[in-house]
Amino acid sequence: MMIKNLVRLSIIAFLLPLYCFADVLQLKESAPERYVVKKGDTLWDISNLYLDKAWLWPELWRNNVHITNPHLIYPGDELHLVKNSKGEVSLEVVRENIDKLKIKLSPDGNKQLKQAQAIPALPWSMIRPYINNEMIMSDEDYERHPYVLGNEEGAVRYYEDNLVLGKSLRRRSDEMRIIRKQNELFDMQGQLIGVQVRHLARAKVVKTKLKQQSLVKIQESSLEIKRGDRIIPYQEFDQDEISLIAAEDQIGFIIGDLEQHNLLGKFNVVILDLGEMEVSPGTVMGIYSQGPRIIDGYQPKYEGESDVIRSAFEMGDEIEQPALKVGEVIVFKSFDKASYALITESTKVIKRGMIVAKP
Repeated sequence: MMIKNLVRLSIIAFLLPLYCFADVLQLKESAPERYVVKKGDTLWDISNLYLDKAWLWPELWRNNVHITNPHLIYPGDELHLVKNSKGEVSLEVVRENIDKLKIKLSPDGNKQLKQAQAIPALPWSMIRPYINNEMIMSDEDYERHPYVLGNEEGAVRYYEDNLVLGKSLRRRSDEMRIIRKQNELFDMQGQLIGVQVRHLARAKVVKTKLKQQSLVKIQESSLEIKRGDRIIPYQEFDQDEISLIAAEDQIGFIIGDLEQHNLLGKFNVVILDLGEMEVSPGTVMGIYSQGPRIIDGYQPKYEGESDVIRSAFEMGDEIEQPALKVGEVIVFKSFDKASYALITESTKVIKRGMIVAKP
């Protein structure tokens, strides 16, 4: 952990020239004077209509008496840009019904009041599968869960509606899920920080008199089940609305992605080596690319570049290159030592080892 922190501290100086200035509210020239919020919009989309730094969205609402939470915007709201006597720009909303209550007819013809849904902060349709199904846990935690033993037919692969026998389950619910270790996750110093597991199926415990084993029925399988796959309690992930907030002094690295791709771009999901104590859903971070060290000698070379052995007087100083911003990510799910984040902007291919810090 100490080595990890020292590595992060060593790159701060090379990020400071790029992000040490205070966030300034700068309106885009193309920002519309009026905009009507539509169903299907996201807060991130609308923020990008007005600002280069979308996470400063709440600053646009500082003079708005109608909005107590700038992250709760509804379809049908009309947004107006206004300027005060000091030339400061803010955003106001024209809302016919402040409570956003809609009248809905029930099947029996009775009128019911229904609360309208605020637009989401992020395109949840793109990342909901990762929120509900994908997860990171410690290797010890994964190994302690009971596993699939087999079935009465002696099969080695199992599918939806199959009954399988598993090790005895310590459970509070009959609703379970079956998972499999996908790969191990290592930080930039090569330390194992967890395992990425893949959701295979939901399962339901069948009541029996067995004491050392449990019988479960496979439901809603997305992949075939094998002996040794782990059985864990099912937990529905209820994503609350999140607030966008810029990272401040957190610094981490992209250590992988969900599909083990080498080249990533906009709307891909990446894994950061920052845990839930460091970042929370809604944290916006910049992505920075830092080139290799340069040996400033008689013939400048990159560190590690193949070369004939040079005499001592040819060797020069090692020059650390500055880290240049190449994109942005938003954290949407955090675990103990790692997090999932969605790439929202990228000007070049995103790879493992790139730095994430204040945007």
